[in-house]
Amino acid sequence: MLLVDDILLSPVTSVLWLFKEIYKNAEAERDNEGKIITQELSELYMMLETGRITEAEFDAQESGLLDRLDAFNERYADKSAEEEDAK
Repeated sequence: MLLVDDILLSPVTSVLWLFKEIYKNAEAERDNEGKIITQELSELYMMLETGRITEAEFDAQESGLLDRLDAFNERYADKSAEEEDAK
């Protein structure tokens, strides 16, 4: 009987496993996004300090990166608040 249950439920368990893997990969990608933006900001500061870019170029690129980082932090804060409310 247990074998029959496993056979009948295998499509459902396979789909659940697939969704869990997709979720884990999406979470990892989301976490990496913040690290990537921070790394790009660090590289931008180094380029300014070494004189490879001008102050105007730095300001333009920095504002774009900071906007991306703010948007990421807002999304992440909203997601964290939703997860805590669910608990």
